[in-house]
Amino acid sequence: MSDPNLLTSDVEEALRAGVRELLADKADAATVLGRVESSTPSDLDLWRTLVDLGATSLPIPESLGGQGVSWREAAVVAEELGRAVAPVPFLGTMLATAALLTLSDDPHAQDALKRMASGESVVVLAIPLSGPVDGPLARTVRSVADAGVADQFLVPADGGLHLVEAASVQPVVSLDLTRPVWDVTFDDPGVRLTGSGESAVDSALLAGSALLAAEQVGIAEWCLTTTVAYLKQRYQFGRPVGSFQALKHRLADLWQSIVLARAAALNAADALATSNDDVRVAVAVAQSLCSTVAVRAAEECVQLHGGIGMTWEHPAHLYLKRAKADELALGTPGRHRAALASLVNLPG
Repeated sequence: MSDPNLLTSDVEEALRAGVRELLADKADAATVLGRVESSTPSDLDLWRTLVDLGATSLPIPESLGGQGVSWREAAVVAEELGRAVAPVPFLGTMLATAALLTLSDDPHAQDALKRMASGESVVVLAIPLSGPVDGPLARTVRSVADAGVADQFLVPADGGLHLVEAASVQPVVSLDLTRPVWDVTFDDPGVRLTGSGESAVDSALLAGSALLAAEQVGIAEWCLTTTVAYLKQRYQFGRPVGSFQALKHRLADLWQSIVLARAAALNAADALATSNDDVRVAVAVAQSLCSTVAVRAAEECVQLHGGIGMTWEHPAHLYLKRAKADELALGTPGRHRAALASLVNLPG
């Protein structure tokens, strides 16, 4: 077991700066607010730009057309996408990427990874956003994130993983306007990939949970930064609201929680990248902590913005909805804490 590296590299910071600059240009608050109220909530133009930058194929080996780096870099992208609540299918495709990498000896899996890396295809793991349910293949999978923009699906069924193209999708009313979910019905059995589907889905959930923790840090940091800026310019009784001691204490406590959450998320991404023996512990800690911190930060953001924070025109509600939806995604904090207790042999 190696010691975790909780310092970001120059390469990671350069990647962060590039993605942040792109999102500031293409996914500012006004743009995202306008898009989520339209008939096309997912921004495929932004997605194609991210593909061209290589930000969507970071963990895919160079031999398959990817960048051949690690999940640490993918977590950097996830954090920045969370900071902008960018409506792109990053989580769904990263879940599929992790599953396909587990089965990468299969030629069909290799071909799918190549097409994902080049941007020819959007492949999504067909599991409910709250977690997988196994069963017969010809069925409807409820509430699949990013399914509306996918042209192929990885469907776990009967202990295997099937690559399926034919599917019908039906949009579902979702709390999170920036990450639409869909009910997906499959009739075509597709191609069954060689290898254990259960192992592939487990790897996908592990990677997805680590990336989700990074996304939640991005959400929390935007909420804190935006709230601090607002309280500096909002005056009451002839002085900035941010100068009131009670609010200073609330913001200081929130900052401390975010620092801890950032360390936990980076530890999870590092453990995943280095195949650390304690990766499951690291991911469970990160998910249970970051989920709670993101929701708290979003709630504080709405409340401390006062009346403007409650309006539809201000983006604060998008962050609160994403934070609440993320809290349920791939397992609630309670489920992760229960898993953690089992991993470290704590009594129930």
